Amino acid sequence: MPLLVIVRHGQSQWNLENRFTGNKDVPLTALGREEAHVAGKKLKNIVFDHAFTSLLERAEETLTIILGEIEQMELPVTRNSALNERDYGTLQGLNKAEVTEKYGAKQVELWRRSYDLQPPGGESLKETATRVIPFYQQEMEPLLIADKNILVVAHGNSLRALMMYLEKISPENIISVNIPTGAPRIYTFSSHLKLVDVLYL
Repeated sequence: MPLLVIVRHGQSQWNLENRFTGNKDVPLTALGREEAHVAGKKLKNIVFDHAFTSLLERAEETLTIILGEIEQMELPVTRNSALNERDYGTLQGLNKAEVTEKYGAKQVELWRRSYDLQPPGGESLKETATRVIPFYQQEMEPLLIADKNILVVAHGNSLRALMMYLEKISPENIISVNIPTGAPRIYTFSSHLKLVDVLYL
């Protein structure tokens, strides 16, 4: 039965500084690198056939660290902007606490978690899904159907969009879903891509 493992990148510098990061290219912190090492240690018993990541440094470095830990540095890797974090528009780089003080906690929570509400000048989760899901269908599903194990290292919202699709999570329920950094989530499929099991390691 093929496995799909998704991992949100380790803590980034702007995560640490409580800033909206979005699709800005921000490096990992020391803790973020450690989270990646821990994720890799949890995945040592899985042999992967292909990996996917975004074009952003924090995801690429997380993937590189994981591949080192599992001793699969020669694994084929596809890097694509379809897996990039959503664009947070004019909020990118701003401190979340300051934005909350200005607009209110309820509004900020809607910008961060809702399905179809855009942050100012940015991209909704719904719009993020319109690039993530077709990429998954075109690039990853054929590999899973061929019984290949796949590793995906990406971002909170690109992975939330994928989770909605895989787990049939409603727009109402996705609001409460937050993916922790550096925590592998494993999807086990039947040979016909029926989801058999899902769990965090």
